[in-house]
Amino acid sequence: MSFWLATPCVAQQSETDPVQNITTDQWHLSLNFGLGVMSNPLSGGDDLPLVVIPEVAYYGEQFFFDNGRLGYSLTEDASHVFNIVSEFNPETRFFVDWHPSNIFPLTSANSLATSNNELQIQQPRLEIAQLEKRKWALDAGVSYHYVNQQHVFSVQTLADISGVYEGWRAALQWQMHNNIGELAIKPSIGIWYKSAALNTYFYGVKEKESSTGAIEVGSSWQPYAKIDARWPFNGTNSLRFHLAYYDYSALDDSPLFEQTYSMTAFIGFDHIF
Repeated sequence: MSFWLATPCVAQQSETDPVQNITTDQWHLSLNFGLGVMSNPLSGGDDLPLVVIPEVAYYGEQFFFDNGRLGYSLTEDASHVFNIVSEFNPETRFFVDWHPSNIFPLTSANSLATSNNELQIQQPRLEIAQLEKRKWALDAGVSYHYVNQQHVFSVQTLADISGVYEGWRAALQWQMHNNIGELAIKPSIGIWYKSAALNTYFYGVKEKESSTGAIEVGSSWQPYAKIDARWPFNGTNSLRFHLAYYDYSALDDSPLFEQTYSMTAFIGFDHIF
């Protein structure tokens, strides 16, 4: 569930895209220009417009940096990739307190309305402006990718090493790389497991934040699906389409959610420097 889209690197295997090869010992930079939005499912949260999206990656012989993810390759061959990785926990993205001037708010309301959810009736929804700021947390762990022709199966486990929420998360993902003529299509489906400590820190309520008292949130399984498509014009420019859906319905015991999902959509042009 990352704000930046996947890095369009073109020449050794990358952490976000083990099928592709990228040139080592040099920086890879691209800019996406277009129109898009990342929706914020929290009550009182604003959608984030996506207009100019930078993507940066550097791969050495073993150390790498890939769009905010810092890692070290333990072993790597044509089919198996093991990495140690670290990154800031992405849940903080919903708690930003400023946006560009052309932002537009969420318009669709939560349809969870009546008798099947008494907890939501007893505990009024809280807006994120009523909460204390959620701190940035640094996570670290391991990732494994198995590559079989155009299919990539990935497993990763990360835990908080900064002492902010003292929990962990893990994910399973399948991704396929397919070409229809010049059109490159990359669908992905996966599921995140997030611990109760993680969910309670970001989406629970502290006693001093609500008159109804503290609210803890249990662990959750959160599926997601993404598709990324590119139509190249030449070696450095392409038309880019990206659509992602992240399910948050398992967190229905949190009073912070106005919607049960977050979506990221973007269409525009990608230029590789």
